[in-house]
Amino acid sequence: MAPLTPRLVVPIDVKKKPWEQEVPLHNRWHPEIPPVADVTQGELFRVEMVDCTGGQVKDDDSADDIKSLDFAAPHYLSGPLRVVDAEGVPASPGDLLAVEICNLGPLPGDEWGYTGTFDREHGGGFLTDHFPSARKAIWYFEGIYAHSPQIPGVRFPGLTHPGIVGTAPSAELLNIWNQRERELVEAGHESLKLCQVLHQRPLASLPISHNCLLGKTQEGTAEWEKIANEAARTIPGRENGGNCDIKNLGRGSKVYLPVFVEGANLSTGDMHFSQGDGEVSFCGAIEMSGFLELKCEIIRGGMKEYLTPVGPSPLHVNPIFEIGPVEPRFSEWLVFEGISVDESGKQHFLDASVAYKRAVLNAIEYLSRFGYSKEQVYILLSCCPCEGRISGIVDAPNAVATLAIPTAIFDQDIKPKRLGNGPKLRRFPDVLR
Repeated sequence: MAPLTPRLVVPIDVKKKPWEQEVPLHNRWHPEIPPVADVTQGELFRVEMVDCTGGQVKDDDSADDIKSLDFAAPHYLSGPLRVVDAEGVPASPGDLLAVEICNLGPLPGDEWGYTGTFDREHGGGFLTDHFPSARKAIWYFEGIYAHSPQIPGVRFPGLTHPGIVGTAPSAELLNIWNQRERELVEAGHESLKLCQVLHQRPLASLPISHNCLLGKTQEGTAEWEKIANEAARTIPGRENGGNCDIKNLGRGSKVYLPVFVEGANLSTGDMHFSQGDGEVSFCGAIEMSGFLELKCEIIRGGMKEYLTPVGPSPLHVNPIFEIGPVEPRFSEWLVFEGISVDESGKQHFLDASVAYKRAVLNAIEYLSRFGYSKEQVYILLSCCPCEGRISGIVDAPNAVATLAIPTAIFDQDIKPKRLGNGPKLRRFPDVLR
């Protein structure tokens, strides 16, 4: 007997705002956000999602929408979904929830996406000190391939994936998040003050009720006010999974998420058509609306059995995942190294972030010799299927990071050549300003 069509549990109308959807969405983590539907272990079901900004970014010739983006809104998530077994018994705290990604893609009729870099005054990105202004590239999809009029001569298959898959935190875990992130902001006020001034980027995104969307919780009630002032922002990945932006979570992959509340309260969103390791420009994948077709399995007692706590609390665990069998295949790569010596020549001790920054900057400088502006390359390296690695972390004082770029995504040969045979091509237009 042929399998049944996946049951649609969260439908999306891209012509409507996130708060106008038939099934309510949410953009915070909190244990008291009520589930919008039940799903049964083993059932194949479909979840649809708006893009991470909920339609704030348009398919047009301006990056003004990137510059004026309301940072209190992202990410808009579909869910929470209460997961039960065949007997109707919900997942319990201490269980492990295995979420299999069976199928995914852009929503039909909305086959486009965007990549941007934020303005410095709105948080910037990994290379804000080099690229301080808002930029945007629009991407159009042709099956598995993406191309952009703002970055000509490039076409690549996307490894499509959700940026966010996570379960709801318990009240105890939510308190841990808020306390440690608040302490970071307070303790880092002096030690990280210069960094924050230079980058205009918060050390952590603390709870804020502005633009808070809490699913079925009625705005204006005492309950809404309580949740809105406690609920965690969705910006960083945490123990529940969340915004980990792991590009390998494509078709056939499986995520093992810890369960902290009854029913698990699974949510997902932030769909990406493609992304490079690190998503370096911050708004840096090809962001899009999309759908997931999922199956869940409850592993009773799986947290204690399979996840090792780090720190004093048994809640300090992290998800694990299996890479699926479907991903772009490339045979030739150009690999750029970086070491933990910054642009000023200052030595850092085994700092992998500095080393990766240098690898990305080296790649940008190199590819700009082939006719691309540095802004074009920065955006490209954030969303094309490039591979980032910590290649050396033991040989003091230098960490070594590498960035591998598949050469087949370009319509010209980008490998070094003998003198006189080097890059000559100039390309226009540039990314949208």
